[in-house]
Amino acid sequence: MNFSVTQDTLGTHLEWTLEGVNAHMVDWFWSNMEKGFILWHPAQHEALEWAVPPKNGNPMGAIHIAPQTWNDGRRQNLYIRFEALEDVPEEIRDYIIYEHVIIVAGLGLGKESLVTPDPMGFRLHQWERRDYGIIGKSSAIGTRKKETPEEGRVWSEHCAEEIGNWEVFLPRLYTLYKVVKCPTRNPFADFSVEGKGRNARYAFIK
Repeated sequence: MNFSVTQDTLGTHLEWTLEGVNAHMVDWFWSNMEKGFILWHPAQHEALEWAVPPKNGNPMGAIHIAPQTWNDGRRQNLYIRFEALEDVPEEIRDYIIYEHVIIVAGLGLGKESLVTPDPMGFRLHQWERRDYGIIGKSSAIGTRKKETPEEGRVWSEHCAEEIGNWEVFLPRLYTLYKVVKCPTRNPFADFSVEGKGRNARYAFIK
């Protein structure tokens, strides 16, 4: 994995490239995070649970509980929701430049987050195919809870290790689960978009 980190007035951005991983595998991962969440960051992740599981073909509104401890020692029991693009502020969607996109909202740190209408912030992950694998960009943008540059750097370290570990486990994990044909136990959603920026729309998720 190769990556670089930048920061601007809205947040922190990690640009990355991976070899041997294709866009379809990453699409699959988001609806099946519980199958590989500890592998995604073995040193800092605990087991993931779905408060609202994703639906095959359309995971919008799914909420996962993602307990983890970052490099600064803070343990967080994060409640994270998959967002429909049109529900995300336009200035965040302006960052969309690649062919596949998922935006998640950080709702909070406890069960009360399930009824919180105002997210702490958003994570925008996007990627597209290259001959060697994929290229992508991940962004951390605080809204209700603004993030300092120092907090952004802690996040970028955590995120870089997550993304890099896709090269290690994702191709094999995806291949193993191809034998599971039931869409309830092995859902899939195609995160391809048409258009860029605030005009981007999912091509297959309705």
